[in-house]
Amino acid sequence: MRLRSALAASAGALALLLATPGPASAASGQFRYTYTTTDGYEAVGFMNNPDSGTCINIQGPGSEPGSAAYAPHNRTDATATVFLEAGCEGDAFYTLRPGGGASDRLLVRSVVFS
Repeated sequence: MRLRSALAASAGALALLLATPGPASAASGQFRYTYTTTDGYEAVGFMNNPDSGTCINIQGPGSEPGSAAYAPHNRTDATATVFLEAGCEGDAFYTLRPGGGASDRLLVRSVVFS
């Protein structure tokens, strides 16, 4: 009888352990991009250890709402897919390998890390 109770308690503890969510996944490193401020100056924005699997809209401090950033550099350990449209939507996207970068011609408004 005690063995049955011990087994039931162990099974319940295991089920509880498996049901508890693990830590959130994040890309290690920094993602950089360039943007133009409302005063017309070029500035660099960055994200440190961005969340993986979550779409992140890119907006530089002081830039015009809806304006695109450019020249992204993926200095993380994850693949970054950048999109021309906000919300990681649309057919215009580009994939940056870990450590990869793109020219000033590549415009970006959102990014997701794998």
